[in-house]
Amino acid sequence: MGTVHDFAVKAIDGQPKSLRDYAGHTLLVVNVASRCGLTPQYSALEALQQRFKGRPFAVLGFPCNDFAGQEPGSETEIKDFCESNYQVTFPLFSKVHVKGAEQAPLYAFLTKQASAPDGPGDVIWNFAKFVVDGEGKVIGRFSPTTTPDAPELVKAIEAALG
Repeated sequence: MGTVHDFAVKAIDGQPKSLRDYAGHTLLVVNVASRCGLTPQYSALEALQQRFKGRPFAVLGFPCNDFAGQEPGSETEIKDFCESNYQVTFPLFSKVHVKGAEQAPLYAFLTKQASAPDGPGDVIWNFAKFVVDGEGKVIGRFSPTTTPDAPELVKAIEAALG
């Protein structure tokens, strides 16, 4: 696998989705959780989605229950929570493992890429952020505590958008 576009995932409704559909788009790939101290970042993620609306950009949310059981719900419960509490319009996908023996292939790829400011290695908590350019290459990785509106993250997105 050479780029993010080489992966297929499941949308939150269970339908298969090729990430090749996002070719030409800058992406912010985030592992999300509904019962985390960082959950309010959903608001800022949605604000980013709206800020770059009309441009080739998308936030992609991947629910994950790998950290302290903070995403225990079903896909339907997760989707309802995100829509009703944070008015999320960006694409959500089925729950994945971002680390360990059952790590999703997409996350196995993401965590091996040379990236800055955070380098390769395991995802350490919910809301880790990967910036992917229109060619499907990881061009940035930001820690869970870096907020979606942090200047350095926005700058990386804007640079990828050109």
